[in-house]
Amino acid sequence: HINTSAERDIIPLRSRLTVGDSYTDGDIFDSVNFRGLKINSTEAMLPDSQHGFAPVIHGIARGTAQVSVKQNGYDVYQTTVPPGPFTIDDINSAANGGDLQVTIKEADGSIQTLYVPYSSVPVLQRAGYTRYALAMGEYRSGNNLQSSPKFIQGSLMHGLKENWTPYGGMQIAEDYQAFNLGIGKDLGLFGAFSFDITQANTTLADGTRHSGQSVKSVYSKSFYQTGTNIQVAGYRYSTQGFYNLSDSAYSRMSGYTVKPPTGDSNEQIQFIDYFNLFYSKRGQEQISISQQLGNYGTTFFSASRQSYWNTSRSDQQISFGLNVPFGDITTSLNYSYSNNIWQNDRDHLLAFTLNVPFSHWMRTDSQSAFRNSNASYSMSNDLKGGMTNLSGVYGTLLPDNNLNYSVQVGNTQGGNTSSGTSGYSSLNYRGAYGNTNVGYSRSDDSSQIYYGMSGGIIAHADGITFGQPLGDTMVLVKAPGADNVKIENQTGIHTDWRGYAILPFATEYRENRVALNANSLADNVELDETVVTVIPTHGAIARATFNAQIGGKVLMTLKYGNKSVPFGAIVTHGENKNGSIVAENGQVYLTGLPQSGKLQVSWGNDKNSNCIVDYKLPEVSPGTLLNQQTAICR
Repeated sequence: HINTSAERDIIPLRSRLTVGDSYTDGDIFDSVNFRGLKINSTEAMLPDSQHGFAPVIHGIARGTAQVSVKQNGYDVYQTTVPPGPFTIDDINSAANGGDLQVTIKEADGSIQTLYVPYSSVPVLQRAGYTRYALAMGEYRSGNNLQSSPKFIQGSLMHGLKENWTPYGGMQIAEDYQAFNLGIGKDLGLFGAFSFDITQANTTLADGTRHSGQSVKSVYSKSFYQTGTNIQVAGYRYSTQGFYNLSDSAYSRMSGYTVKPPTGDSNEQIQFIDYFNLFYSKRGQEQISISQQLGNYGTTFFSASRQSYWNTSRSDQQISFGLNVPFGDITTSLNYSYSNNIWQNDRDHLLAFTLNVPFSHWMRTDSQSAFRNSNASYSMSNDLKGGMTNLSGVYGTLLPDNNLNYSVQVGNTQGGNTSSGTSGYSSLNYRGAYGNTNVGYSRSDDSSQIYYGMSGGIIAHADGITFGQPLGDTMVLVKAPGADNVKIENQTGIHTDWRGYAILPFATEYRENRVALNANSLADNVELDETVVTVIPTHGAIARATFNAQIGGKVLMTLKYGNKSVPFGAIVTHGENKNGSIVAENGQVYLTGLPQSGKLQVSWGNDKNSNCIVDYKLPEVSPGTLLNQQTAICR
């Protein structure tokens, strides 16, 4: 299994120890997967203001498509996107450097591949704070053309006064040695930058030895007054002899993977994931600009270019987007261009989308089941004569909005793709015990039905609890007796028949508020408190315990002799040791009472300040929320 590991947080050091399959930090060198041991400082234990960022990937899908993101040969993200432009901003490994390979697989089997050059933002640290990482083990790439050399990698960054951060690192393997030294600086009004140089010595698959240097500079600046954000990252591999650790692991100098054939006799062989070490990377330039347009929406532009030694060809990527709202109606116009050094075709795609919520035609207080539904239209054009039009509806149903649905129909015409009509429908349900999905797609020459189920299981001291797919850090809700109670701010999650539930995602080292919806409690159940706060560590299953009082609810007037029980007296019963306080006129509100029993009443230490009530609740009709009665305390 590629992700089998054991982790342990070392809280005094604000660090984490990982043993097994993991990846190296990518602040200085490209992140690589490995099997071994790693210890590193972790941002999760730091204040939010010191956390990093996640890069944003923009793309355009001609139809409903599957999008996967690879980093260093491994899938790090997968999702399904609707037709038109899409944005991915939640990649878990986003804090790591290393180019991202984005694959967009359309419903007709066609594939777009984008390469997103990525490096971390300036590696600035607060004055006095040291960030480090040390890893050792066996390189793993998921590529059968690469070996698994043993290596050690270390990096260190330290924040100085005046916003300076020196940093450096090393990578040592049998056939590869690299050393890095750099500096970062916060320039205040002028932005922030970092600059470093790496010296690498490499022995390649053919036995040749190479020595080279790589210079990297990164700059970023936000103009808050105008809503403009600019990030410019420039790489320049100054010598032809520079390679990285991944290059040294290849067992031969060039190679490729052949795309699996579809069975079409006219199909041409397609090569993917091609590499050629004779064409080492030379220079890389990247720019990304986003602009807020106030009430008129947002726009973004990004471009990158990767050049190579021994060839004039290069990889090029360009993306542009404009999002304009008209009240609650949203529109977007997107353009993408990509050109790969190993491919002759240049991919262009222009897309327009329109989304109109059904609530646009409804009253604001409408309770219609379709108030969370939308009508959509999208058009994409490859600028080679091929055009796809899609229209449909999508949204959520059920009181908890945990049933997602989508229905789309469209047509494709012109270009290199076959013309015809298509249709697609899907249902995705998120329940307390797991998720289910079912869908159907149809075109002129094929149809497909798909379905799936996913979920999580936690075995604990009190039994087994089922839930939605689990994250790294979770919360187990324990509320015995409070069955089928909704968890607030959690889609589709409620306690099971025993009063247990799983919150599959929790924020580590932060307060997590767990609240039960009191309106969903049974008539004979009362909670001592409806909100519990837990602070889990990384990878922990934190327990949020609620004490449920099960039984009758009574507003009882207590008499002692000819007078009411004094104000402030404490009434206890059974296991309720906290007690309830008597108000004016001897009235006290009691919950969780059995049908009959005894109450202990106390308002002092002497025997004349204590008494006992024998009570019996009357039989009431279903739906009666509160009993009222008068009782004598003796």
